[in-house]
Amino acid sequence: MNRREALRTSAAAIGATALPLSWTARAGDESRPKLLVFTRSQTFEHSVVRPAKGKAQSLVEEVCTALGKKHDFDVTHTKDGRVFLPETLAQYSAFLFVTTGDLTKEGGDKQPPMPAEGKKALLDAISAGKGFIGCHCASDTFHSPGEAFKNQESEKIDPYIRMLGGEFIRHGEQQKAWMRLTDAKFPGTDGLKDFQLHEEWYSLKNFAPDLHVILVQDNQGMRNLDYDRPNFPATWARKHGEGRVYYTSMGHREDVWTNATFQQMLVGGLNWVLKRVEADLTPNLQAATPMGSTLPDPSKEKKK
Repeated sequence: MNRREALRTSAAAIGATALPLSWTARAGDESRPKLLVFTRSQTFEHSVVRPAKGKAQSLVEEVCTALGKKHDFDVTHTKDGRVFLPETLAQYSAFLFVTTGDLTKEGGDKQPPMPAEGKKALLDAISAGKGFIGCHCASDTFHSPGEAFKNQESEKIDPYIRMLGGEFIRHGEQQKAWMRLTDAKFPGTDGLKDFQLHEEWYSLKNFAPDLHVILVQDNQGMRNLDYDRPNFPATWARKHGEGRVYYTSMGHREDVWTNATFQQMLVGGLNWVLKRVEADLTPNLQAATPMGSTLPDPSKEKKK
């Protein structure tokens, strides 16, 4: 039996059991969209994807499941990377990632990694029309090679990062910052204006030129070198082939996942990637953040 056949056998065996990491979508109308929530941590594991003491589910799973019940989509959650085979992914309408590291490798939370072909299976599925939502540390996943404080040439950017549209550099201390709304018509922004939120804010790079920026990180008054740079995209949407991709840097803190504004935007993004609603995707990277690709100067930190 070769590796691929072994993985299929393993998937079938695990999927047929009643394990918490079931790969079978929860019972419901077969016409309802099916969302796969993937929270494997190959490096750092965030508290929102780890069940609290005495609980069976993580906060991310609880929130996504509740939103699914309210907004009419089925949710399946797993940390088991062996789900990433073309025939298994075919049953899902979209994927939501709260992940870290190289998901094809061992480590971190010690959950099974993706098979070698799993990353390509995911990207192919999205390109063929599946939806993708990345929250917070989804940009701290499958890093591009090279220096942290440097934008890469397009051909050197990791294929996953090219799909996502941006990449994590690092973050400073948790603090309040302003999110500036650049598209008040995108799904999930109804009634929203600029807002301030206490969060672990990511400094990002390697932005795709076709981003449709929805929220901009306002760095004015923020502490730490990571934000010593012009304003840059924090939430955006783009197309990847026939698929729809939505990313937000929000999602580190528990009180962010329970925050009404965050959930409203998350549902809006989900409805869009599930192709329930349409949106204007005119690229606005330069208009919204004309200097957004200017990165912090790490030499300044060394001098302090």
